[in-house]
Amino acid sequence: MIRLPIGLAALCLTMSAIAAEPFDDKFRQLDELLPTPTTIRTASGAPGHAYWQQRADYQIRATLDEANRSISGAETITYHNNSPDTLTYLWVQLDQNIYKPNSDARTTATLPSREAWQGRSATDGVKFDAIRTVLEARTFPGGFNIKSVKDGNGRPLNFVINRTMMRIDLPQPLKAGARTAFSIEWSYNITDMKVLGGRSGYEKFDDKNDLFEIAQWFPRMAAYYDVYGWQHKQFLGSGEFTLEFGDYDVQLTVPADHVVASTGELQNPDAVLTPAQRDRLKQARTADKPVLIVTQAEAEAKEKQRASGTRTWHYKAKNVRDFAFASSRKFIWDAQGFKKDSTNVLAMSYYPKEGNPLWGQYSTQSIIHTIDQYNKYSFDYPYPVAISVNGPVGGMEYPMISFNGPRPTKDKKTGELTYSKRTKYGLISVIIHEVGHNYYPMIINSDERQWTWMDEGLNSFVQYLAEQAWEEHYPQSRGEPRVIADYMKSRNQVPIMTNSESVLQFGNNAYAKPTAALIVLRETVLGRELFDFAFREYAQRWKFKRPTPSDFFRTMEDASGTDLDWFWRGWFYTTDAVDVSVDGISEYTIGTKDPEIEKAWQKAQRDAQPISITDQRNKGTLPRRVDAHPELKDFYNEHDDFTVTNKDRNKYNEETEGLEDWEKALLKEGKHLYLVDFSNLGGLVSPLVLEIQLASGKKYIERVPAEVWRYSPKKITKLIITDEPMVGLTQDPYLETADTDVSNNAWPRKATPSRLELFKSQREQNDMMKDFAEKLKTAKDKDAKTEAQKAE
Repeated sequence: MIRLPIGLAALCLTMSAIAAEPFDDKFRQLDELLPTPTTIRTASGAPGHAYWQQRADYQIRATLDEANRSISGAETITYHNNSPDTLTYLWVQLDQNIYKPNSDARTTATLPSREAWQGRSATDGVKFDAIRTVLEARTFPGGFNIKSVKDGNGRPLNFVINRTMMRIDLPQPLKAGARTAFSIEWSYNITDMKVLGGRSGYEKFDDKNDLFEIAQWFPRMAAYYDVYGWQHKQFLGSGEFTLEFGDYDVQLTVPADHVVASTGELQNPDAVLTPAQRDRLKQARTADKPVLIVTQAEAEAKEKQRASGTRTWHYKAKNVRDFAFASSRKFIWDAQGFKKDSTNVLAMSYYPKEGNPLWGQYSTQSIIHTIDQYNKYSFDYPYPVAISVNGPVGGMEYPMISFNGPRPTKDKKTGELTYSKRTKYGLISVIIHEVGHNYYPMIINSDERQWTWMDEGLNSFVQYLAEQAWEEHYPQSRGEPRVIADYMKSRNQVPIMTNSESVLQFGNNAYAKPTAALIVLRETVLGRELFDFAFREYAQRWKFKRPTPSDFFRTMEDASGTDLDWFWRGWFYTTDAVDVSVDGISEYTIGTKDPEIEKAWQKAQRDAQPISITDQRNKGTLPRRVDAHPELKDFYNEHDDFTVTNKDRNKYNEETEGLEDWEKALLKEGKHLYLVDFSNLGGLVSPLVLEIQLASGKKYIERVPAEVWRYSPKKITKLIITDEPMVGLTQDPYLETADTDVSNNAWPRKATPSRLELFKSQREQNDMMKDFAEKLKTAKDKDAKTEAQKAE
């Protein structure tokens, strides 16, 4: 500890270490990275007065061929050119073409199990299903069969197919403000989702019945907008969809005993539902718990005996950007209404009996919980229905409908359906996530083909908030900043601001890291009040519009009143990590100038020094001459350097005589000053969250904004002032900043607790003779053993 003259204290307030290398300004503005504001997209992040977007309305008539597992259909698209541009051709997405054997997605695919080989040799093996997928993809006759493309008068239009995109040449240029209508007739084979994967397909059950989850199933307009023009990047699988809003009128012809779950509202319930089912649906709107519309008994009866013929379900949906449906005779169907503020929605779940008891208990409740929570942070849910379907797709979202996978497992001995804790919370979480996608990006219509994080990251963040509101200690795999620390210090990563098809470690990059970043921004940088206002403002500004990353960044700054360029740069544009090290602490107290106090303090410091080994061994054993001859002692044997003299007292009186009362009081306060050295080892500047422990046992938190690094982003020295001695300091005590190395976060250093397992080492012997003599295990042996057990 050092006694600090009062005149030097002010100097320490701005003390910092200056890096030897060129200055790296972590707080420079994002001007060189963000697009220039325009009258379409303003500098505040809001849509400008000249904002525009295209529109596409659809009439679709389609038939599901269950026997051949195929779909055929015809559609009429009315395209509204709301842009200021004249268009001579249109681009249409053909997403099913990803399943053609020669598609870019197939020919550029790498072995799915490859990542499992890290740290091992390739001879360790490949998963069966990985090879099965590769082989099946080479022969499956997938992709759209485009039978015709015609204008509104039935005349053929010239079209060119470029893999997953189709260009339609217009006979006359489509001027600004005009619209055109054209029709497409098409068909395709539905994929076995368990084999070929993807976002839609069918599942075949042991009872010989199928369950169809159908999406990306019709040619859809590609987006045209101010930032990119036509968004016609090829569909490779990771980058999802960029679509235009419109109204849909869809008629789906399916086997007569199928139940159809769909985007939109059912227009002909009298034609497809029994009177009892219509009554149950009416009751569900005001029920306080889910009501079964189709019971398990009714579903099981249809499973056993298929009906002949077909039935057409008619749906309409207003102002949606896509349309999906599911169809099966196996569906149990339950529903419950939820009405709050301007939201008036019917939450519905469709699932086979294999989903119970899990789905009947949790699915519809999870839908309602999602809407209730997302409304708080975004806007009131505007659509009339919200649906969760259990089928082969693990988790995928579309307007008003989502496909979700988790279901119980059957015990091989008892046949009882049970589920693990992981399965239960996995179901609740995936429903929250997929239903939450109605907000991001189904309504806040970001470009998923370009930026995955804008829908997955923002949605995963609100999912985290909704899970927190489900129950205390909700088990979460993503969210808390501490969870992302290992990823942030890994080498195999790219910035969040990377195109969807080029992202490495997809789940960590596009889901988990943006979620952690926003939690840090909400809890540590801005605080909940400022963050929640700004985040909701973003949602309100851009609902039913198409925001870009700059619109989000600018809105969050505009509505919070905070310059966050340093935050976006570090978290979104780099792979820097948070790693703040507490390097050392120097202790100071302010000198009082009073010689009685100061010399006593100096003597105490001297007495506190370790006694040398020589003095220890001399004590009591070494004869001293002055002890034998006292006459040798004089004034200096009676007084040491710490004796207060009259000269000391006179000097003190002279120095304090001209001081103001407040200056005299400051000398007597006895404050403790600590100069704490910090290093930014990870490169990402971060607020300091300091837990300070005092000698009395008291602890308190001091929060320092990230701007503390603005003059020296690598090393700083911070002055801490306390009323009593400080005995410990911990940076980020609650693990809220995603610090990647907490071993250097405390002073004095803390030991890292762990457990050491003791074991005997025994190397396996390579005994080829024994291996050769081992009995051959066959299926016949297993059957004989089973029969013997039954006999016992």
